[in-house]
Amino acid sequence: MRYLILFLPCLLTGCASLTRPFTDATLGAAGAWIGHQLSDSPAAAAGGAAAGVLIGEGIHAWKSKSEQDAYARGFVKGRSDGIKQIYWNLQAEQRHPLHSTNTFDAVAPESGNGPVRFK
Repeated sequence: MRYLILFLPCLLTGCASLTRPFTDATLGAAGAWIGHQLSDSPAAAAGGAAAGVLIGEGIHAWKSKSEQDAYARGFVKGRSDGIKQIYWNLQAEQRHPLHSTNTFDAVAPESGNGPVRFK
């Protein structure tokens, strides 16, 4: 029952937030095991664990940087696509105007109340 309290926060968080701790823990444990297998020294096991965690953090830093670069490239591409769309819409409107001017006759009463006189 007391171990359930340790895993309860893991159950209440999203999967995306658990990727980094699980990677660090797994690579840290693997590094500690490899360090222990190569040398029976506790210092080697601790060094292997630290190296595993550093490798995990390096992987996450590289992944975060590549995601930020992809986002920036997509943002710039979206802006340029929007400008191109505006350009082609203007070209199409000039070829085929949406509002054509129609002339028609209108009868208006003669008025002398202003600077313009209609007949």
